Amino acid sequence: MSVEIRSATAADWPAIWPFFHDIVTARETYTYDPELTEEQARAIWMTPSSSPLSRTTVAVDADGTVLGSANMYPNKPGPGAHVASASFMVDGKARGRGVGRALGEDMIAWAGRSGFRSIQFNAVVETNESAVHLWQALGFRIIGTVPETFDHAKLGYVGLHVMYRPLQS
Repeated sequence: MSVEIRSATAADWPAIWPFFHDIVTARETYTYDPELTEEQARAIWMTPSSSPLSRTTVAVDADGTVLGSANMYPNKPGPGAHVASASFMVDGKARGRGVGRALGEDMIAWAGRSGFRSIQFNAVVETNESAVHLWQALGFRIIGTVPETFDHAKLGYVGLHVMYRPLQS
């Protein structure tokens, strides 16, 4: 399947919101409040395009259908701003088709071009095996797991992995 990654625009939000909402309210992979309004979700997800150190992208197919989205930013401000972080969501109808990998590869390349020294994911749900496997395949390693820090809708309390990938040696 051909997937193009491009910067998201405000016009993409109506296509992102339905899968964002489905993923968050499922309470299986994201720590976002399931009661977020659409306006609150947009403010969280659609990073300001005016900042060179933040970016929101969409993955689209040949017809322009939005299949997934990512947002990326410095992990922390100030002395921690040399470490990138990101969040990724793929529409349930597009899972297993390489969309997450394309978004992840694009984010890694962007972080390197932007001068970040590394990437840290702060909260990868340990039972989200497809995400953990993907990030490991893209060079991330689990540097720690905080036990029982995510209240999974089906499994109860599970851990959150902190995952890390260097960009510069």
